Amino acid sequence: MGVTTSHRDHEVLGQGYLAVPATGTTSPAVIVIPERWGIVGHITSVADRFAEAGFVAFAPDLRPGSLTEGPDGTYLMTGPELDEAAQRIAAVADHLASRPEVTAKVGCVGFCAGGTLALWSATRSDRIVAAVGFYPTLPADGTNTDWIEYAGKSALVHRAGTDTGSTSDGVDGLRRAVEAAGGTCQTYDYPGTGHAFFNDDRPDVFDQPAAASSWARTLELFRARLG
Repeated sequence: MGVTTSHRDHEVLGQGYLAVPATGTTSPAVIVIPERWGIVGHITSVADRFAEAGFVAFAPDLRPGSLTEGPDGTYLMTGPELDEAAQRIAAVADHLASRPEVTAKVGCVGFCAGGTLALWSATRSDRIVAAVGFYPTLPADGTNTDWIEYAGKSALVHRAGTDTGSTSDGVDGLRRAVEAAGGTCQTYDYPGTGHAFFNDDRPDVFDQPAAASSWARTLELFRARLG
């Protein structure tokens, strides 16, 4: 269910899509970072699924006014610097944690370029204690190489089997760096899957078994770390 934000929310959150559990109970929050083409129907449905699973979910529009209809639209994340976007996500995390329906802990999940950004955002926010990247590309320009801010935090990476970006040595480097920093990092491979295997609006690449497994693992991490 989409929820209209208040004026104060809009000032901090900006444009985006907010989904709140129907139970009305206090819940942890998850920030959902879209793929390159922004807040399309697939992303709002993911936010709704998180709300149904008991999380307050917010998908930010990182390029206000550039919402698109799909992969043929204007790419969302080619312009802003990665660290600038991560700083904004950190501000969103602080604001979500201050909402009366949200507990203090926040998670972040993203897809494709959004997956890279979700993992990076945890280095820019004390609030974000768990981050999940679906088929991210690592290393990415603008990210640090030591990931020392992951002390006490958790990362999870879902790797598409035929996607060279998410199966690169950079993901293994991330895991080693996070563990060296005192955090935890899990990586899961989904053999035979292609990039965007989780996107059920793209039947050419969608893989139902992999999508179901990666979703269950994502919820497991967030429930364990966020409460």
